[in-house]
Order: sequence, then structure tokens, then C-alpha cells
Amino acid sequence: MKNLVYVWLAFLLMISGFASTPAISFAEDEPPSSDLELWEAVAPLTTTASFMNTGAHPDDERSQFLAYLSRGKGIETSFLLSTRGQGGQNEIGSELGDSLGIIRTNELQASSDVLGIDIFFLNQAFEDDIKDFGFSKSPEETLDKWGESATYERLIYHIRKFKPDVLMPSFRNVDTQHGHHRAMTLLTEKAFDDAADPSVFPEQLQDGLTTWQSKKLYLPAETEEETTLSIEIGQYDEHYDLTYPQLGEKARYLHESQGMGRDLGEGSVSVDLQLVRSTVGDIPEKEDHLYEGIPYDFSEYSSILKTEGNQYKKNLNQFQHQLEKVKEAYPNHNDVRNQAEKAYQHLQTLQSKLEKDHKLPEQLLHTLKHKLKIKEEQLTHTLFTAGQLDIEVEVEDPHLTYKDTTDISVTIKNNGLKKVQGLTAALSTPEDWEVRGHHKKTTLQPGQTKTYDYQLKANSRNYYDAYDPSRITAEVSFKTKGHTITDEYTPKERLALLPEVSLKTNPENIVINTKDMEDTLPLEVTVEKFAEEELTTEISLDLPENWQSKPASQSIHFEADEKEKTMTFDLLPPEDVDEGEFKVTPEAQVNDIQLTHNVQTIDYNHIGTNYYLSNADMEGVAFPLQYPEDLKVGYVESSFDEVADQLINVGMDITKLSEQDLSTADLSQYDTIVTGIRAYLSREDLLLQNERLLEYVNNGGHLVVQYNKPWDNWDAETTAPYPLVIGQPSIKWRVTREDAPVEVLKPESPLFNFPNVIQQSDWDGWVQERGLYFPMDWSSEFETFVSVADPGEEPFEGGILKADYGKGTYIYSNLVWYRQIQNQVPGGYRIFTNLISYPYHNE
Repeated sequence: MKNLVYVWLAFLLMISGFASTPAISFAEDEPPSSDLELWEAVAPLTTTASFMNTGAHPDDERSQFLAYLSRGKGIETSFLLSTRGQGGQNEIGSELGDSLGIIRTNELQASSDVLGIDIFFLNQAFEDDIKDFGFSKSPEETLDKWGESATYERLIYHIRKFKPDVLMPSFRNVDTQHGHHRAMTLLTEKAFDDAADPSVFPEQLQDGLTTWQSKKLYLPAETEEETTLSIEIGQYDEHYDLTYPQLGEKARYLHESQGMGRDLGEGSVSVDLQLVRSTVGDIPEKEDHLYEGIPYDFSEYSSILKTEGNQYKKNLNQFQHQLEKVKEAYPNHNDVRNQAEKAYQHLQTLQSKLEKDHKLPEQLLHTLKHKLKIKEEQLTHTLFTAGQLDIEVEVEDPHLTYKDTTDISVTIKNNGLKKVQGLTAALSTPEDWEVRGHHKKTTLQPGQTKTYDYQLKANSRNYYDAYDPSRITAEVSFKTKGHTITDEYTPKERLALLPEVSLKTNPENIVINTKDMEDTLPLEVTVEKFAEEELTTEISLDLPENWQSKPASQSIHFEADEKEKTMTFDLLPPEDVDEGEFKVTPEAQVNDIQLTHNVQTIDYNHIGTNYYLSNADMEGVAFPLQYPEDLKVGYVESSFDEVADQLINVGMDITKLSEQDLSTADLSQYDTIVTGIRAYLSREDLLLQNERLLEYVNNGGHLVVQYNKPWDNWDAETTAPYPLVIGQPSIKWRVTREDAPVEVLKPESPLFNFPNVIQQSDWDGWVQERGLYFPMDWSSEFETFVSVADPGEEPFEGGILKADYGKGTYIYSNLVWYRQIQNQVPGGYRIFTNLISYPYHNE
């Protein structure tokens, strides 16, 4: 997760001035009332304005401002982002990487539902290059890794598809910003013109997509001099019983994996913007409103029509007037429905005329067609909502395997005052799936309920993909004033097609120490059954060349009610196993099909149940690793790393220290105690027992502290035995290039010679970055051991700090050991092993 101070500072650039009145808490939310649902349907009808916010990660959206635009003004609003936040940290669980990306994707979707906005990702798949690869200091580095052409092509596509009148990146392209943010700002500014240029990605224009010229581009203003427009957004909205900033924070609370959201009081809140590009006039020193010079509704489009558009002036004014009557009819559902039916008739007339038009300028014609298409979608939603149709799509069994069947029902109750004619429901399913059922048209009287029943059979192995939308939708239709309207509804729980079995190895990855190789390596394979019926499967291992396993395969049988079984294999590597990477893949033979999937269930209350399907490979690496046989280590585990487990897997004597251990155990039994990354934040007991740990060092112990953020309960004067200040702002105190050159300042030190002799090659192959949150100041008692810098920057020398304290030693290191160890980087293992083996260097 990006550091909280950075997010806070960035937030203040946009938002200022809220009063310190009693705060609103969002711990428990009531479901929206029917009146609120109706309001949210009619609120967007009276404006044609659209707005797109661009950013890089889930949580980059300007939630408070977007709440004001979407919920307050009814503006069609979207957030377009490049990544899914895969490179961050997780404050609610152990998921990282792609599984964290699934969490953050769903959190953003839940947040956007509160805001009433559309979201678009440039990242399209798990293996996509456009992903969160960790912190970047420059847009050039970012686009080099993402692939600038592919990134820009997708950005242009989404701008042309959504067609925003106004564009606004969340951040400025300045060197104090994350490189991912800067890249998206740079590309958004460039796309302002290029999205309107038919020579830019012309292949996009072959399937009906048209070019698009946004009218304005704003940046968040950081100074009064930059500010061309200041918008007051602190208004109270009676429909939500919240101010718009409070509603925005309600949405941000759903970013739980990043610890977002805060309680706000009521009061004035302003958003300061700088207009940097405009096609509707010169850029003024000050503006009165966001859409100054841009048509805000159909009447304003009518007023700009030239002679060739005279035939539309009256129609557009009449249509706008009718849309306003729909909104004015709120909160009476029946009146809203009556007025919406009339508006829909106006809409059909206008659309029909525009389809035959050959006189209007092409860009204006495309614009009006697009704006009317949006109104068609909005009016359709309004008619369904005003008609008070309670529609539920229920799947009897939302977890299927190949050839499974399940019953699906679409239940429609008419809670309105008018009958619904020509009602029907059709089921949309993936290709090759078999659907049995009917969707005969019917009339539904007030108070009546109709259920459409279907049976679905999964005839493919196109398994669940967490980034794909729901595969099952019900298309519900009914007639209104001679027209048939259709809206889509999805099941409450998304249907998941899964393999019959999931395979998981223990350990999930393995390090073979070629200095002390075992003859056999035990490997557990856990088989989880997703098929409903009884099942027999043969489990074997796909092994590297010259490897064997005992047994070669094992048969396992599940009764219908059995869900999980574990079996053990002995891996027999060759005596002369090659150094380097290898993999072992468990395989399950099911009905002549070979399955090698691992299914990870991701289940949280705020986002529901999701699955991450990946290959079940056990990744391995072989290299020489020395460590003292008698070394005994206590590990204060945080919730952010798995280093203790990895060290246990290579055979080290590691004890995970519990809260009771820290408070009462004899700590002197451990040669070394290690704290996990950010343990001072996640382990309150560590903070309480810090004096006891320093006493352990003073009495002769060796303490190795991995990095903390400066606000992770870290006291610069008292947490370490001597003053140690963690750098702020953190963007300047990190080395993001994983291949940044490292200079060893004291090559003769035991830290680089015992028990492993460290070579320059041990700094090769690192993952994601070198170090985070480098210390910016420290007491003279600390020695420095390495110097490292990103290209063109001054080096940091605080990556490894060691001090004598009493009879013992204290090491603070902000180099990202956890990423190297969890990704099986040999040098990471060897150097970190030296750090924790220091008490033995004189023996």
C-alpha cells in the first residue's frame, strides 16, 4: 500500500477547509430505500455532462469530488486506472500479488457503487505487463515496464468509448509523485488531442468506435496561483443524509486492504483545479464553473446548432423539458414512470431522425448520438426502478465443475401500481453452455410475482476468471408505450466454474541448500475437491530431469461429502543437482483430463467470495547456503511477511514469538531475535515490550529489525537503542530499481563474510526494489555498511545499520529482504542469513 502520509498530502492538495464538527461514522450502513434508488435513477437525467478521472491504482480516485459530481450533480462520471494495485501491501490478510489485485479490484468496484461511477482498467489479465510493479520514481521507468504503446492505446480506447467532456488526472506530473501517477498524467494530457485524431490507432475506428475530443483538461491545483477554478463541494445532501465529502469517505472505507477512509464532520470543503487545456476558448485566470463553455444539457446543445441543425432545435428542447419533468415527478414512482415513458418516446424520435441525418457536422452528430444513447440507458433504468419491479436472479449452486448442472431462477415481483406488459426474461450464458427453460411473455399485474426457471449445464472448461464480469446475466424486458426496453441483472453471488480438484503443495516453494542436501525432501499435496459427486483421481508429480518421487503416483478417492485430503511424496533429487531454478508440478488425472490448478478462495465480508486460479507449481531454487547449526532465532512475525516460514523451510531453528513469549519468556535462549516488516504497527505487544527487547540486547542478545514506516509507532528517539530517524517524505527515501548498484562499504565485515562469503552476484536478480523508507538520520553509534542509489541520485548509506549496545548488537535494515526471501532470491537468503548469524562470527 502506498504510504499514508503521501496519500494524506496528496489529498490536501485537492481538499481543504472542513470544519471540526461531530464526525459521521460508516461502520454500519443501512440498505438504500426505494426512494433513494429512485432518486439515483432520475438524478442524472437532466444533464448531458460527463467527466473522467484518471489514475494508476485503486484508491487514486478523487472520491469526495466524484461523489459531488455523480451523486450531487448527476454528471456521468468515471474513473480510469492503469493497474489493480498488485504491488502493494495488504492490511487485512496475507494475500499479495495477483490475489491482492483481486481484492483491490473488488474493493474499487464496491466503492464505485457507492459513488455511482463507472470504472475502467487498462490492466486486462493477470499476466498483463500493465500492472503495479511497486514504487517507481519516474514516468519513463513506468512506461518502459508497462509498454508505452499498449498502455496508450488502451487509454485512448477508453476515452473514445466513454467520451468525457472533461478529463482530470488525480495527480500532477512532478518529481514528488509516484512514477505510476506521473505516467498516467503524462499520457492523459497527450490523449486530450490524440483521442480526436483518426490517424492515432485508426484500427479502433473499424467497429463503430469514433474519435473524441474532450473539451477541457484540469489538474489538481497546488497553489493559489495555479487555481483557475475552486469548487465548493461540502454541501449536505438530504437523500444520503451526508455531505458529499462524507459520502466520498464512505466509499473510501471500502478500500479496507489499504486502510482507507476517515470520519469527517460537516463544513466547507473546496476542490481547487487548474485548467491546462481547453477547446472552448482561451484559458482564463479564473472560471465560474466546471462546464463553462461546454453544453450542459440538450437545450444548450440546441442553442449551438447552426442552420443545418434547425430541425433538431425544437426536438432537443422538448426532450430536455420532458427529462426535467421526469425528475420533478420524484418521489412518486407512478408519476416518474408516466413521465419517463413520454421521455422515452421523445428519445426514440430523436434517435430515428439522427440515424437518417447527413447534414450535421460529423463530430456533433456522433456526440448527439452518444449523449442520446446514454439517456436511453438512464431512462431504461428509471423505468425499471419507477415500475417498482423487484428482480432477483438466484443460482441454486454457484460453484460448478465441468458437466455440472444448476437451476437458475429469475423472480420478478410487481410492487408498483401499474401492470407490466410483455414481460419476459432471457438468460445470457457463456458460449458452449447449455440452457434449458423458456421466456414466454406475460403480463404482471400489481402485486403479482412471476418466476422464470432455467437449468444450466457447464459444457466447457473455460474456468472462472476474477477479472471477467459475471458470466450469467438475466435480460429482463417489458413493453412501454409501444417500445420494448431491456435491462440486465446479475446473480447475488457470482457463478464460478472451477476445476474438479485444486492442488496445493506444502511447501509452496522450496530452497535446496546444495551445501547440505537432504537425500529426500518431503512434499505434501493437498487435494481439495470442488466436484459434488464422489471422485477418484490419480495424483502424480511432473519432475525436473533426473528427479524421482516415491511413490511415483497415488490414487485418492473422495466420497460425495468429502472435501479435502492430503498425501505425502518423497522427492529424490539427484546428488549433483544443478544450481538454479526448478519446479515440481502436481497433476491430477480426472476422467482422462489432466488438472494442474490451484484454486485460492478469497473471502471477505465487504467484497464477497472470489477465486484466484493459478498453476499449482511448487517453485524451487538450488544454491549453497551456510548457517550455524546451533543458531536459534526468535521471530516477531508481522502480518506483512512470511520470512519466518521461509527460513524454517531451509532448516533453520526459528521460533515464532507469541505475545506471551515477548512478555514472559526467557529471551536469552535466542541467539538472535528478528522483527518482521512493519511489526511495530501490526504487533501492539511488540511496542509494549520494546524496552524488554532492548534489555535483551543490552544483556548480550542480537536484534535484527526490518523496515518500518515512520508512522508505524516508530519513535525516532526511543524505539532503537540510539536515535534513528526514518526518512520523510518517503518518496525521496527509497531505491526503486531492483538492479541499482550496491557498494559494500566494509567488505571485510563479518556481515559479508560469515557464514557466507558475499559476492557482487549476490546483489543480482533482486525483486521489485532495493529498499524502502531509508533512515534519514541516525546516531553516531551506528555503523554503515552499504551504499545504494537509483540512477542519477545521491546514494543512501543507511540500508544496513549496526550498533553495539551493552553486551549485544542491534541491526536496523530497510532493504527489502522479505521480497527477496519470499521470491527465493539466493543472494537475499545469503546476506540476510549473515545478518542474523552475527553472534557466531567469532566462533
